[in-house]
Amino acid sequence: VQLQASGGGLVQAGDSLRLSCAASGRDLSNYVIGWFRQAPGNEREFVGRIPWSLGSINYADSVKGRFTISRDNAKDTVHLLMSSLKPEDTAVYYCAAGVRGRANYYAHEYDSWGQGTQVTVSS
Repeated sequence: VQLQASGGGLVQAGDSLRLSCAASGRDLSNYVIGWFRQAPGNEREFVGRIPWSLGSINYADSVKGRFTISRDNAKDTVHLLMSSLKPEDTAVYYCAAGVRGRANYYAHEYDSWGQGTQVTVSS
């Protein structure tokens, strides 16, 4: 699976931003797409995940209620809509693909990664 993340940028606290992850390469019906982020000096942390087909969408507590993950199966794209952004959301955001049943909340559970897109939230 090849992934391409886009949509990052510089925004102010309270603003919204939508990231996209375009997937290609194989049938994704048995995959999960996860979003992770990594701030300087920190480990890569889970943001949320969405199964490519039916299933629950999960979010980290730190973003629950502010971030929304959706998918556009026709365009093989997953979106991460980030609202009420805070300076602590500043990080490089990555999308990743992993096999359903194995890819949950940890980076090592995912097999394919996009290149990352920088999100900077100013106060």
